[in-house]
Amino acid sequence: MKMYRFSQQVGRQITAFGSIGVFISRIVKPGDDLHIAAMNVAAGGVVGYHQATSRQLFVVVQGEGWVRGAEAAHTPIGVGHAAYWVAGEWHEAGSEGGMVALVIEGDTIEPGMFMTEEE
Repeated sequence: MKMYRFSQQVGRQITAFGSIGVFISRIVKPGDDLHIAAMNVAAGGVVGYHQATSRQLFVVVQGEGWVRGAEAAHTPIGVGHAAYWVAGEWHEAGSEGGMVALVIEGDTIEPGMFMTEEE
């Protein structure tokens, strides 16, 4: 067995789009159109407002925070929940207490095939 880390300490800091307290660790890239990474958002951290380059699923695995699309209102998000943005969609995420999310990006992602959509 081999062990791997994806914590903030081994991640690359993201500062683009005014991001603060955000670190990303690539996990796997199984194909040209699919990327999976872990995003560590520190307490008070924000992933700055920007357009998605492809479909993106933001799956919270630790902590809680907020997400938004083009609308100004923040939508709470926590463990067991995911946000989905399509290519070109403006979005942002942040956390007061810190959170970790798996970020899955690719043009073929369609979470509605398997996941239950919230109302």
